[in-house]
Amino acid sequence: MRIDIISLFPEMFDGPFGHSIIKRAREAGLLIVNIINPRDFAYDKHRIVDDYPFGGGSGMVMKPEPLYRAVESAKTAVESNKRRIILMCPGGEVFTQHKARELAAYDHLILVCGHYEGVDERIRQYVVDEAVSIGDYVLTGGELPAMVVTDAVARMIPGVLGASDAAVHDSFYSGLLEYPQYTRPREFNGWEVPEVLLSGDHAKIERWRRKQSLKRTLERRPDLLASCVLSEEDAKLLAEIKREQSGC
Repeated sequence: MRIDIISLFPEMFDGPFGHSIIKRAREAGLLIVNIINPRDFAYDKHRIVDDYPFGGGSGMVMKPEPLYRAVESAKTAVESNKRRIILMCPGGEVFTQHKARELAAYDHLILVCGHYEGVDERIRQYVVDEAVSIGDYVLTGGELPAMVVTDAVARMIPGVLGASDAAVHDSFYSGLLEYPQYTRPREFNGWEVPEVLLSGDHAKIERWRRKQSLKRTLERRPDLLASCVLSEEDAKLLAEIKREQSGC
């Protein structure tokens, strides 16, 4: 997969994309991340990328010409029939694990980072395919959201996490929160690892993990259960959890 990020501040991406999973994915050739500065597509001598809003108001608005040219440059660099152009914007669709899986099906993403008071509406109306937000709050620019989207999508690319089923166990992948994880030592400060995880009985371990996943979701994010497809066994486990919580 290739991800082109259009940003006025390319240096912001050096740290996050130069370490850990993203770095390894790039080195392995599983992920190409390219940062494009729209200032390079501003043809006046001062490389101006913003201007005052029509109608008055505070702040500045990103001009359409440099952004449009930057997007076109990214498009011509890659031959692709599976491309998605996304504006990182607080007014967009809220980003979820489901959205990460959807975007991972494309082979080319172009992420446009807004800044100042936002981008000229014609970019949103005629250039991008959709707008995406990482939450109901406002950030200084679209750079941090673009990092979040890139990281979440990269985890869905086969081979990036190593084990073929690693992402399947992440929280939200199946609609539920992830089960608790433990490692050595077996006892710490008098706190013991659950005995079932040491039993070697894989069927019991899987049942325990599924039950804990359901329990965590019920306690912390019960809203997720309403949209999650549960099996008959899940229903039995939920009933068991509720009986235990009620002391019956």
